[in-house]
Amino acid sequence: MDESIARLAVIVLPVVLAITLHEAAHGYAALMKGDPTAHVAGRITANPLKHIDPVGTILVPLVMYFVGAMAGHEGLLFGWAKPVPVDFSRLRRPKQDMFWVAAAGPAANLVMALGWGLAMKLALGMPGHYFAEPLLLMAKAGILINLVLMVLNLLPIPPLDGGRIMVSLLPRGPSMVFARIEPYGMFILIALLVSHVLDDILRPLLVLANALLMSLLF
Repeated sequence: MDESIARLAVIVLPVVLAITLHEAAHGYAALMKGDPTAHVAGRITANPLKHIDPVGTILVPLVMYFVGAMAGHEGLLFGWAKPVPVDFSRLRRPKQDMFWVAAAGPAANLVMALGWGLAMKLALGMPGHYFAEPLLLMAKAGILINLVLMVLNLLPIPPLDGGRIMVSLLPRGPSMVFARIEPYGMFILIALLVSHVLDDILRPLLVLANALLMSLLF
């Protein structure tokens, strides 16, 4: 358990950054497209206190981490922050701009994954340095959590970002029908998680995303 707590201390920063900057990116994209709602609410910020959801940002990742540690393996670790308020009706082109607002979150996670990849490369380049090992562990955690959030949020299930991207891309009629799934989207996601189907969907996508990232960096 002591080892688990030590490792947890290393991954706290990557997890908090991944979740909070994901939400801030949505707010910034909305502002650029004409909706100042998130800006007025003070949500376009890297300050995690503005984004933390007690359940999604703290409780769920902690439970998943320690359950995985007690089971002797590293399970998928993810969470969520308080959703950034976006008034899609205030966007200049609501249907088209929804794509960019939704895609901004996963894009932020991709950029952070690349940043942590560079940190990993730095850590591997200074073997024996006292800071190399914790940096390497932090970088690995940063890459993993950001790729998980990116891939998970791109699943075409409203209200995930991938669901909103689908609503934006589909013709108006089908998009309105597809959008009606949103009230049930979280239940669908929980069912996929409990049944372990979500693991089966995410793991090959994560392996592919990680392989592409590593090929860019090494």
